[in-house]
Amino acid sequence: MPHDPTAIRNVALVGHHGAGKTTLAEALLAATGAIPRRGSVEKGTTTCDFEPEEIARQLSISTALAPFTVNGVKVNLLDTPGYADFASEMLTALARADLAVVVVNGTDGVQAQTKDAWRAAAKLGLPRVIVINKLDRERADFDRTLAEIRAAFGAGVAPVELPIGAESAFHGVIDLLGDTATHYDTPPPNTPADGTVPPVGREGPIPAELLDEEHEVHEQLVEGIVVGDDSLMERYLGGESIDYHELEKSLASGVASGAVFPVLCCSGLTGVGVDRLARLIEELCPTPSSVPPITVAAGDTTTEIPCDPGGAVLLTVAKTFTDTHTGKMSLCKVVSGTLTPDTVLVNTRTREEERLHALQVLSGHTTTPTTSVAAGDFVAVPRLNGTRTGDTLAPKGQPVTVPPPQLPAPALHVAVRPATRADDDKLMSALQRLCDEDPALSVSRDDETHQTVLGVSGEVHLAVTLERLERKCNVHVEREELRIPYRETITAPAQAEGKHKKQSGGHGQFGVCHLRLEPLPRGEGFVFHDKVVGGAIPRQYIPAVEKGVIEAMAGGGVFGFPVVDIAVTVDDGKAHSVDSNEVSFKMAAAAAIRQAMVEAGPILLEPVSKLDVTIPAENQGDVLGDLHSRRARIVGTDQADDGFQTVTAFAPTAELTRYAVDLRALTAGRGTFAVEHDHYDSVPDHLTATIARGQS
Repeated sequence: MPHDPTAIRNVALVGHHGAGKTTLAEALLAATGAIPRRGSVEKGTTTCDFEPEEIARQLSISTALAPFTVNGVKVNLLDTPGYADFASEMLTALARADLAVVVVNGTDGVQAQTKDAWRAAAKLGLPRVIVINKLDRERADFDRTLAEIRAAFGAGVAPVELPIGAESAFHGVIDLLGDTATHYDTPPPNTPADGTVPPVGREGPIPAELLDEEHEVHEQLVEGIVVGDDSLMERYLGGESIDYHELEKSLASGVASGAVFPVLCCSGLTGVGVDRLARLIEELCPTPSSVPPITVAAGDTTTEIPCDPGGAVLLTVAKTFTDTHTGKMSLCKVVSGTLTPDTVLVNTRTREEERLHALQVLSGHTTTPTTSVAAGDFVAVPRLNGTRTGDTLAPKGQPVTVPPPQLPAPALHVAVRPATRADDDKLMSALQRLCDEDPALSVSRDDETHQTVLGVSGEVHLAVTLERLERKCNVHVEREELRIPYRETITAPAQAEGKHKKQSGGHGQFGVCHLRLEPLPRGEGFVFHDKVVGGAIPRQYIPAVEKGVIEAMAGGGVFGFPVVDIAVTVDDGKAHSVDSNEVSFKMAAAAAIRQAMVEAGPILLEPVSKLDVTIPAENQGDVLGDLHSRRARIVGTDQADDGFQTVTAFAPTAELTRYAVDLRALTAGRGTFAVEHDHYDSVPDHLTATIARGQS
């Protein structure tokens, strides 16, 4: 294990689903000797995709760590999912990386999640390198894809390579910085033709038909590099030829500052250009010690912690997962210090001590024991039972917290119920276990509707969560319709007299009370007035009247939903010297309010949510039309960044139960939204009967 942060690189592989990230990760491992063969690119046989849910869907679901070594430098490659439902995995990886490698499909170009990954990396201030992958495929076009990249990401995009050949004839790469070409020979005879053996790269001449283009793009690249260095610029303008290593150093500086975004080309499937990508990652990626110190919270103050192997040991938990053999595992990034086995640290969230026993180097789902891990590197630690994703482990007496990544709130909420009584006993603890592993998942218990509610990122995330619940926890659930917490109120004054009389031998029960109901402004809740005079109802029974009113309101009005926003006045009644008691007046009050509600013009109220929808500008018309169809009231549209707009609206909560799914379809996965309860409003008359029938 390297103990020098300058010999470590932390890289997140990001991009749209289907861009070939996992195949490229596998090719990088093979090209650098981390694995003897790349194996099949089918999910389930690769280093990075190994969970049953990934294998079944042929889809990356979780971020996987795949380290390899190039030129004596350890590269921690974080292979992230590209599907929108699992964007939180991508965001978490970016927060712990020092470089984002944005993979673009050479056939499909810049897609929705490509742009989302770019925006997320830019928000974090991460340097970025762009890789055009799948150039061996039919319809792959480097020039067209490069034009799309420039249009999407603007200034700073600079190709440092050109492809040799197109589609199935793609067999080499031109290095624009060094004015050289690398040609990749076909595999030797009797070699499997499934791409499992990396091709061999050899330096050769630049094809004559590409010489003019190469010279032109080379000059553009050099000019773009030297413009950021006054000394190099002066020498360049003076006609001096700039040395390759000087250009490379200046390029790395431009990448680190976020001024230059190099564009490379390769094929993860055939291996063409992959070895060059590995070397360029090592050369261009900032070291953990060269990036700004991490800012941590210490009570009400903040402090900066540099990446120093000699400092106090500080860890942040990047991922929690369950290993088949060792159980719960925590993948941690060592922020500071050098970690050794049996170190005792404190979880700054729980304030509990954690002893870090066996330390493991992780590659996919394979672990290897290690005796020390230095600042800037990753380590897997088993059996940290009180620790979850996002936690900080700090020395005793130093309760500092590394800020966890900012993840979007769950976009889709669904209700589930246990399939059997045995499942009921285990359900909440099992769901909490999954929440500890997956910070994008939330679980709550709605005391009003008596439903267990899961918050997920989308339908695929939900399906994966339920499958994991069954596979990992042996808990089976059934999905049910999410109940909306409607309310009732009144629109006109009314009054009624309630009586409760019961005689069954001995002391009986007797109580009479007269109530007046009046509507209150929306959101006022409930007000109770005592206007009884002359002792018509003894003072000691007035609280029982109020309690009877409150319980009757909570139990439901004319439509069966809790009653709100009314004022109730008790102004008369009757009592019996022997038979009256608290129960009698509570029952009488309940009867009176039920009678009065019928005459008071009852109406239904529905919860209304405030909705902030961030969408590409070109989708504004479709999204606004969809919101209007959901009975939404648009209150504003603001310009966001990078061609996005934010629409603010108020919409009935019942109309938003599947909004996450529908918005994704309307915006090709690029729309996001935040929602929160705002107020209650009256339900349109034509919907009242339908809702009431559903309650009965």
